[in-house]
Amino acid sequence: MLYNALIRTHHITSRKKVAALKRAADAHQCFVLLRSGGCPGIMYVEGQDQSRVESWVGEVRKLRYKDFQLVTRPGLLVHEATDQSTKERVGLSEVESVKEFGSCMERRGVWMWWRKGMGYA
Repeated sequence: MLYNALIRTHHITSRKKVAALKRAADAHQCFVLLRSGGCPGIMYVEGQDQSRVESWVGEVRKLRYKDFQLVTRPGLLVHEATDQSTKERVGLSEVESVKEFGSCMERRGVWMWWRKGMGYA
């Protein structure tokens, strides 16, 4: 089973903080997707158990991001598509636009969940 969470911040620009997020993703064996480079900052985390996801979210809290909002608490991941082809992996990936982030969410089978969490639906 997989668990996920969604975080929104004012922005993600600090390369030091991004490096810390990458180390935390590797340490907690989570897949993390960031929308960095401007406003808004968006973080999606996915892991094999809830404690790993919660631990990664705890690391993000310690970094004291401006306007930190845990918009979707760590919970059981429910895929919207039946043919889930995206391989689960550990580590951090970055995208530069909200549109690109949304495309990644659609490919992972959590697009409507993401839209609801972001307040778009």
